[in-house]
Amino acid sequence: MQDQAATRIAIIDDDPSVRHSLGMLLETRGWSSESFERAADFLDRAKPADFHCLVVDVRIPGMSGLELFEELVRRQRRTQNYLPPVLFLTGHGDIPMVVHALKQGASDFLEKPADPRTMLDAVGKALAADRTARGLHESRESLLAEIAELTPREREVLTEMVAGYLSKQIADHLNISTKTVEAHRLRICHKFNVRTGMELAAKLREIPPSTWQVAE
Repeated sequence: MQDQAATRIAIIDDDPSVRHSLGMLLETRGWSSESFERAADFLDRAKPADFHCLVVDVRIPGMSGLELFEELVRRQRRTQNYLPPVLFLTGHGDIPMVVHALKQGASDFLEKPADPRTMLDAVGKALAADRTARGLHESRESLLAEIAELTPREREVLTEMVAGYLSKQIADHLNISTKTVEAHRLRICHKFNVRTGMELAAKLREIPPSTWQVAE
């Protein structure tokens, strides 16, 4: 379970009164926060993965909240780093913009001024989503690290195993003996703590071979 004392929430809003009041509200649940006046401040000073939720005003001077979110998504896709849930604060006229952001993966949005209970409930849901998503991300990173430790030949055999090929087929594809393939299979299964190729394929189903280079 997420440690409330260690929970960090970023508040990105140009209105100092909003930053202050929201920070005080979050403290009532034991959640710490860090405030940023502009999107550029957050990009320059912060690492998104250090936070468990980002609360972002849609209309920030300069780079808007929506533009910030789109930039964070671009960086996440490029680097595969973790991006926590993003909760938007918006005025009534900004709804179409936020609907677009939700389609891009934003967590939720609230209209200003948000009722304190509604705000706390929304942040709580975002933090619950963060626990699940962060766990999956950490598991993926751990598997990528294990893949990176394989030898080039083991990685070739792993690719064939995940594709469902039998030892004889793998031997033919790689021009090596079946006995050598079996030895590689045994070591690979041991490293990934599985007993069969099917278990291995299931474990790596969310990590296609095309992404394995990230671990190098």
